[in-house]
Amino acid sequence: MAHNLIARARKDTVSITVLAVDRVEAWRKALPKSQQAWLKGTGFSGKAGASVLMPSDKGGVDTVVFVTSDDTDMWSWSRLAGQLPQGSYRIAGRLSKKAANDAAQGWGLAAYEFTHYRKPRITPPDLVWPGEADRTRVTNMLNATTLVRDLINIPAEDLGPSELADEARKVGRKFKAKVQVTVGDALLKANYPMIHMVGRASDDDPRLIDLRWGDKGPRVTLVGKGVCFDTGGLDLKPAAGMLRMKKDMGGAAHALALGQLIMAAKLPVRLRVLIGAVENAVAGNAYRPWDVLKTRKGITVENANTDAEGRLVIGDCLAEASSEKPDLLLDFATLTGAARIALGTDIAAVFANDDKLYGDLEKHAAATADPVWRLPLHKPYRSLIESKVADVSSAGDGPFGGAITAALFLQEFVDDDVPWAHFDIMAWNLGSPPGRPTGGEAQGLRAAFAMIEDRFGR
Repeated sequence: MAHNLIARARKDTVSITVLAVDRVEAWRKALPKSQQAWLKGTGFSGKAGASVLMPSDKGGVDTVVFVTSDDTDMWSWSRLAGQLPQGSYRIAGRLSKKAANDAAQGWGLAAYEFTHYRKPRITPPDLVWPGEADRTRVTNMLNATTLVRDLINIPAEDLGPSELADEARKVGRKFKAKVQVTVGDALLKANYPMIHMVGRASDDDPRLIDLRWGDKGPRVTLVGKGVCFDTGGLDLKPAAGMLRMKKDMGGAAHALALGQLIMAAKLPVRLRVLIGAVENAVAGNAYRPWDVLKTRKGITVENANTDAEGRLVIGDCLAEASSEKPDLLLDFATLTGAARIALGTDIAAVFANDDKLYGDLEKHAAATADPVWRLPLHKPYRSLIESKVADVSSAGDGPFGGAITAALFLQEFVDDDVPWAHFDIMAWNLGSPPGRPTGGEAQGLRAAFAMIEDRFGR
């Protein structure tokens, strides 16, 4: 069993009848009056996503009827899994390959529960693998999503920069990737000065995690923001703003999980994952507002606010990534509240310097129920991050366009001829919709992998 997906039916396995929404009325009218009365009594709507347990003559469940439409996605299956009593179920009839994958994935995501610190509280039902499903593909995605959620949910006491590096080593060992970790003052010798400065106030030294896998094919480089906890530094966050800051390494979790997906699928690429792992802490050696930072790129940065630290960490990583001229460069970061104000918490904001790249992401986002929305790299806003004493300021003076100015800052470290997209994500579920419990969440992961697979997988 994996993610409550089982290999074969049991004696008590209940069938799920998938019914297209345009067939509901004809099906309802053909039922005996007693079963029509049952549907009325249960409040069965017959709309897409609706389900009902049909009773047997012996008082048990004869079948589950699940209504679908052309746009039914995996979250509908998560909702169904959350509504059914514990037991074993199988889908009757045949599904398309995509529908079967969506069913299995949605069911598996509904089974997720973070249990590192307590016993499980849910007992999700089992689903017999749909015959048309690609078990390896679905399992790989479920494992990657679990990795993202678990890493984000683990508190900073147990997942600082050193533990995040250990997690990267675990992934590397599984797929025989090379993982190099540069720690503490060695970052200065290796010329990663911004990563060092942001993380130097913590007892857990800052790190650059560098994973490499594959020796042939296009270069695909992933960058992740690994701020394992963000106090805001000397520009200290208020208590409410600090509450969920264990999730500020969510970008690193995404980069690592996406790398795991690429390796598990054995895509013919040269993969590199770069993660700046730091804790933005407060101490006597903490960096300060208006300090001028050296960078790997060679430009200087005036630090506008110590709570805008993630872009500094990513900047050094992007400069190194660009030096190899990858065929694709993606970065993931829980970067700005401004992106959340613009798009809410469920949609990944994406900035791209390449229209075709974003077009491919948008197409695959729609196909994988993984919403993204493009925000502009609006060049006139570059003036908002001008500095009087350095080449660039890390943030603008005013409150407007914060997600855009952050992305424009990152663009300073990306060569113009490198296809690049920046994901500004929440990486957290505030509520608990079906399949998405409160806590860490993967956003843009499915879309990005599908895009990479489509571009480089053949």
